[in-house]
Amino acid sequence: MVNMMVRTTGSARSAATRELILAAAERLFAEHGVAAVSNRQVSEAAGQGNNTAVGYHFGSKSDLIRAIVRKHSRPIEQLRGEMVAAVGDSSDVRDWVSCLVRPSTRYLAELGSPTWFGRFGAQVMTDPAYREIMVAESLGSAAVLRATDGLNSCLPDLPLEVRLERRDMVRQLMVHMIAERERALADGEPTPRASWEDAANGLIDGIVGLWTAPVSSR
Repeated sequence: MVNMMVRTTGSARSAATRELILAAAERLFAEHGVAAVSNRQVSEAAGQGNNTAVGYHFGSKSDLIRAIVRKHSRPIEQLRGEMVAAVGDSSDVRDWVSCLVRPSTRYLAELGSPTWFGRFGAQVMTDPAYREIMVAESLGSAAVLRATDGLNSCLPDLPLEVRLERRDMVRQLMVHMIAERERALADGEPTPRASWEDAANGLIDGIVGLWTAPVSSR
């Protein structure tokens, strides 16, 4: 019985330490970039006297980044799955764009301010060494693929090269507009929109306009 209590206490302590490390790493990576932050700095920010705490609990920096992404992607994808199910077989571009935008903005709104995941995502997506982790963990889910398929079905006449180009434009717009709003809120600066829901409306308007814009003839 005593041994079981000791194991339970140790497990709870380890889980708490992991959460402290995750929170510290997410904040530091968001504010300074992934390459600029060492595992030692993360350990110190998490209040760990042992500078090898990150390696002990997570392994490599890639593993740490993957753990941060998974921590947030799971609840976001649950929201997205619910939205995709509600949309059904819609032929409205805006419905599918909403499925791609709103889960992230609603999740950040629920967390309250300050948050760091928007800026963390922007930092990771612009770092060649870690970008594929973010892509694989958060952009390849069943709900994202279903929303993308639904969007594509609404735009059957869009040439493939234009579709791919606009996909990249949309991804940049989503990542960096969300990160910029998050930064402004954290710094106490004014924002164009009063709430995350309003910010999502504006972002969706812009993305719908981008997807449905005319294609210049060659």
